Amino acid sequence: MLADEPFSDRPASASPVIAALLRTYNDGLDDKRRQDLYPLAALVVDSLCGRAVEEERATRCLAFAGELGRGLPSGRATIGLGTAEPSGTLAALAALATGPTPDAHDRTLAFTRELAMLRPQPRRRRWPSWLGGRDPGQAVADALEASPGADDEAGARSRPSFVAS
Repeated sequence: MLADEPFSDRPASASPVIAALLRTYNDGLDDKRRQDLYPLAALVVDSLCGRAVEEERATRCLAFAGELGRGLPSGRATIGLGTAEPSGTLAALAALATGPTPDAHDRTLAFTRELAMLRPQPRRRRWPSWLGGRDPGQAVADALEASPGADDEAGARSRPSFVAS
């Protein structure tokens, strides 16, 4: 509803990682702690980012689950864990497995905020490799200074006017 979309537990504008985490965590909480999730709803709106950010969120969820003592499954069960829904769900289940303790609950809320704040890194302009190093203008000025006859009168006359003497 906040995203001006039809009501759903899988809004199109929300990060699937964060949505899975919150869905699973919400389902395991008591009514009192569930109220703490309301402020997070606005953070989730328009949190969907590109593949790199969603993969980073999934990776962080797996690490978070590990920090809370949840071991990763072995064998074929690990194949899907790097994807959105399983990684978010595993993080929520790890928090819920603690009880959730007040500390785990606070950590889960803070972790969800952290995930929501992840955004793509701004693209840095890539300069051609040959432009690395000295300032080209300074290189020209230095070359003109070092040229033979730069100190005599003829050299001064032939020097371009943009070079300081």
